[in-house]
Amino acid sequence: MKKDKTISCIIVDDELIAREVIQAHLSKIPTVKIVGNFGNAVDAFNFLLEDTVDLVFLDINMPEISGISFAKSIHKKIKIIFTTAYRDYAVEGFELQAVDYLLKPISFDRLLKAVSNYVEINSKLYVDHKKIAERNDFMFVRSDRKMLKVDFDLIVYIESYSDYLKIHLSGKTIVTRMTISAVEAKLPSKKFLRIHRSYIIAIESISSFTNEEIVVDNQHLPISRSYKKEVLNTLEKF
Repeated sequence: MKKDKTISCIIVDDELIAREVIQAHLSKIPTVKIVGNFGNAVDAFNFLLEDTVDLVFLDINMPEISGISFAKSIHKKIKIIFTTAYRDYAVEGFELQAVDYLLKPISFDRLLKAVSNYVEINSKLYVDHKKIAERNDFMFVRSDRKMLKVDFDLIVYIESYSDYLKIHLSGKTIVTRMTISAVEAKLPSKKFLRIHRSYIIAIESISSFTNEEIVVDNQHLPISRSYKKEVLNTLEKF
């Protein structure tokens, strides 16, 4: 992750005061952008069906759906910083590979350290994945009980259906059980562009685009609100 990249986040906590404290702390960090503030996990989950974020500040002890259950239900690419008044959940929180675990009342210094931990962890992941992707011009994916070689130059676009993907190539489609974030990490960033939580497109396959959609191979694919700025900035450079 680039150091100057804005970190998009949501706050999920059933206590209004707790949300206000976290929001006040985060407002002091220029690289963090709050895109949602929710009093329950259901509303937050519905938001993430349409948009994606980098980071969730998540309370654990909430009615209806606990923070632990919510964390298990969302995409693994989205990182979690747990916020709670109880120490008892710390072990389970870290088993979910949470970035950090903050005990209430949360001080600004402690929250800033948690955000710094997120930046450090994701910077390492970004470098490692991209070094591998830029070095290769193909990848292997599992389909029909065998590993298939997929040349990057043949990919038109990739479509996500929950826990499996359709990789649309020139002339055929490969179905593989894989998350879109996992395949995104394998792709060279100079050739591909994530435009939606469910779509990655090959830049060279674009025939036209607007602020709302991109056309590849006669398919009209939506640009989601959370990806729009990055997508349009990238395409305007060509």
